[in-house]
Amino acid sequence: MGKFVVKATEKGARFNLVASNGQVIASSQTYKGLRTCLAGIKSVRANAPVAAVEDQTKEGFAQQRCPKFQVYQDKAGEFRFRLLARNGQNIAHGEGYKALASCMNGIESVRKNAPDAQIEQEEA
Repeated sequence: MGKFVVKATEKGARFNLVASNGQVIASSQTYKGLRTCLAGIKSVRANAPVAAVEDQTKEGFAQQRCPKFQVYQDKAGEFRFRLLARNGQNIAHGEGYKALASCMNGIESVRKNAPDAQIEQEEA
């Protein structure tokens, strides 16, 4: 089972969703404080399992309604995803993957791990 690891930063708080193998599968933006960071986790838990996948790497891709995972290629040619909540806000993003299939596996891992992941606070 995965876990959300919350860490305080100089500017607020952020989280990583970590799979049972210790791999970070999604990260958040920096929130103003712990309360808003925990609200972000709640949003990931609610949205990830029901989010559609919008594969922007395909020509003429079908635009999906939020919540959704957007899959795209960055300037370095790596595949990435971001999870958008129902209101369109970016609530989590993945690392860069060399292969599209690996990126899709990352999305499935977020879907699988997020709903029941425990929350741990990392000491500063």
